[in-house]
Amino acid sequence: MIGRLNHVAIAVPDLEAAAEQYRSTLGARVGAPQDEPDHGVTVVFIELPNTKIELLYPLGEDSPIAGFLAKNPAGGIHHICYEVDDILTARDKLKDSGARVLGSGEPKIGAHGKPVLFLHPKDFNGCLIELEQV
Repeated sequence: MIGRLNHVAIAVPDLEAAAEQYRSTLGARVGAPQDEPDHGVTVVFIELPNTKIELLYPLGEDSPIAGFLAKNPAGGIHHICYEVDDILTARDKLKDSGARVLGSGEPKIGAHGKPVLFLHPKDFNGCLIELEQV
């Protein structure tokens, strides 16, 4: 069901400093910050030859990333994203197997302009999983 790894998301306490570290220290190609109000985050994508890194920073007081950073002030890996061909088919199969889909269970449009869903970390070895339809 899952396809390739789309990205690894890292919550960061200072988005500008983190982006500059990837740009200067690691020599990566770094995109511009983009606000994603529906998800309560500002994101910066780091382009790698085989995948992406998504830097996450809170957007607004109700951001889920603010809570994550309160527990992990230095930041850390927040989630991993896998590609799927059909997000509704994937959702239904996962729900039938007992996995919990977060939120309403209906896909939202993610930072790449494509439908996404998140799966409960307690159902996946403590890892928050994002599925993105390609």
